[in-house]
Amino acid sequence: MSKRRWKRLIAWVALIALVWFALDWLAGWWYRRGPAVQVDAAPAQIERGRYLVAAADCAACHTADGGAPFAGGVPLASPFGVIHGTNITPDAQTGIGRYSADDFFHAITRGEARDGHQLYPAMPYVSYKTIARADSDAIYAYLMTRPAVKRENSANGVGFPFNVRTGIHAWNLLFARAQARPASQGQSPQWKRGEYLVETLGHCGECHSPRGWLGQVDRSNPLAGNDALGRFAAPDLTPQGLAQRGWDRTGLLAYLGRGVAAHAVASDEMLKVVNLSTSRLSQDDVGAIASYLLGDAPPAPVALAGANAAAGGDGAPAQSRYFALCAGCHGRDGQGVPHVAPALAGNSGVRDPNPHNLIVAILDGLPEHDLPGLERMQDMPGFSAQLSDQEVAELAQWLRARYGGQSAQVSAERVKKLRESAGSH
Repeated sequence: MSKRRWKRLIAWVALIALVWFALDWLAGWWYRRGPAVQVDAAPAQIERGRYLVAAADCAACHTADGGAPFAGGVPLASPFGVIHGTNITPDAQTGIGRYSADDFFHAITRGEARDGHQLYPAMPYVSYKTIARADSDAIYAYLMTRPAVKRENSANGVGFPFNVRTGIHAWNLLFARAQARPASQGQSPQWKRGEYLVETLGHCGECHSPRGWLGQVDRSNPLAGNDALGRFAAPDLTPQGLAQRGWDRTGLLAYLGRGVAAHAVASDEMLKVVNLSTSRLSQDDVGAIASYLLGDAPPAPVALAGANAAAGGDGAPAQSRYFALCAGCHGRDGQGVPHVAPALAGNSGVRDPNPHNLIVAILDGLPEHDLPGLERMQDMPGFSAQLSDQEVAELAQWLRARYGGQSAQVSAERVKKLRESAGSH
């Protein structure tokens, strides 16, 4: 091809791109100038919307710590940079005050805002695409009758080329239509209700399923766990994964309803989920979630293997560190102290085949836990400055062997990587 033809081709491509961006800008300008919408909904629909907003865990991403309800600003970590939850109050300038019910349904099920720009898949529209229209309308009615808050959306920290939202069209073509494969087996009405609550409204797979290199949820391994999104890993929620860590229906009901079970306390992002979502659901719906996670024929919880304090090596130094650093709160034999520190003996996190969360807890510590009702757990100091990578690995390995029946090695290299990644979350 001659130089002249190349120049013409480049000029045409540039012209088409210019026209595309101009039309996109004009469309956004036009939609932003639309009239504010006034919603007059029946009290029953608004109350239904309030319940569904909790079931969908909207506040976790759209209400910042110390901020106005649903006014946005929550930083959401992703492999592509920080994305902030947006303002979904009925403010006409900075929120969704110009959205109709149709606009809202389109946005949450197709990932496209009213002005035509593509939403980042951090907004779980791939999960919400199966939401019932009546449920979407109820959520819309509730949000549109909340106080309007004028707050500009926070700037995202997504770098090139992922900050070019037009490219999300291609991502959607590849991944947005993927159908969720059930994580358990069942056909009962309770199981089906749980499937809707977990896979659609609760969008649990967005955190608890593995993801591909373009950030897409791996639909072939639903709820199989993910340790690549936040500082703490989202554990395996399949029936087999839960049973391996000692979970049964009674434990799940307590954990989802109150944040505290015999062998686990909700922490980090799950503490938000319990406080803002599952603790506010009816007993029937919490039961339905448990039914779906375990299946209509739940596997029996795996019995805790016998303690082996020296598994994988000499456990004496690690045991001494446990008595010096941990036993004051967790008990001399890991039995825990009610309302102070959870038990480590049989603890779900200690029994997890993946030592990620145990290592992070030892390194970083944990904040005070404010749980539903009057339940509290005190803060836990981190020991990153006191213990070397090898010492943390030895302590984690001893804890897993002594209280979790786990014999797999915990490497100092694994600890080092998690220590170095602390600032990126």
